[in-house]
Amino acid sequence: MKVLITGGLGFIGTNLTAELRRRGYETWACDLTHSDRDYYRRCDIREYRQLDKLLSEQAFDFVYHAAAEYGRWNGEDYYENLWMTNAIGTKHIVRLQEKLRFKMVLFSSAEVYGDYTGTMAESVMDTTPLKQMNDYAMTKWVNEMQVLNSAAMFGTETVRIRLFNVYGPHEHYTPFRGVVPTFIYKALHDQPYTVYRGHKRTFEYVNDVCVTLANISERFKPGEVYNIASEKQYEIKYLSDLILTKLAKDDSSVSYKNAEPFTTKLKRGDFSRARQDLEHACPTSLEEGITRTIRWMRTAYKIPEEVRQVAVR
Repeated sequence: MKVLITGGLGFIGTNLTAELRRRGYETWACDLTHSDRDYYRRCDIREYRQLDKLLSEQAFDFVYHAAAEYGRWNGEDYYENLWMTNAIGTKHIVRLQEKLRFKMVLFSSAEVYGDYTGTMAESVMDTTPLKQMNDYAMTKWVNEMQVLNSAAMFGTETVRIRLFNVYGPHEHYTPFRGVVPTFIYKALHDQPYTVYRGHKRTFEYVNDVCVTLANISERFKPGEVYNIASEKQYEIKYLSDLILTKLAKDDSSVSYKNAEPFTTKLKRGDFSRARQDLEHACPTSLEEGITRTIRWMRTAYKIPEEVRQVAVR
């Protein structure tokens, strides 16, 4: 099978490439970065002609569409990039899917559930009036409607996935990333960060998630949508304390606040559909996953163990 991952040099794209190649797929990646790696093309999904050239020349069986501008505050600070990439870029890919007939896996987000406070089953989006709480969430719901409309009008075949809180190696810190890379990066560099009390999340280690994502290509059900979540809820403070403990640091650089605005306090995802169809599971414990992620971030940011030990003394 010949597969393309848009955003293939990114966090999930990098890990998914490894999993698909392990299964023997000819796996290509496209992204914005120049690279000399094999089976890679530089391509901006906002530019139709670049996509057309790549997709028309290579005849892919599957496209995992992961390329996106990520994060709700990113959507406030750089809304033009967010909307051009997420909405227009996805529309370009959908139009090419209509022409070239490849199967697609669309990366959506749990953010589409917006202000919903109950257990987030996939059917909620069809039965409950919801308000997306930021531009990032809005673009992800727009993406889902784009592929649904294309399937209805042109018979394209797409599976949608709603990712919850995936973390792990190859996720570099930026001010717009999630709490795991933020807390680890800040703690490693002795920089201040904020923990909001009362918020709970599940956390899914990226290697576990990529096994599920790769399974989609082998158990493809056009039109299906899956929550990619896990069972156990953790207080955000527990995550921070875990990271600090593993780094042998105290919380003197941590500020605590009662609630974070424009986000739900709890995100509970019903993932029974993914468990049934895709054998989705998250066997990696948070403690083990955080250990692996810290190890990777030390290497990525050139912070050797011995430097930390000297600093602690």
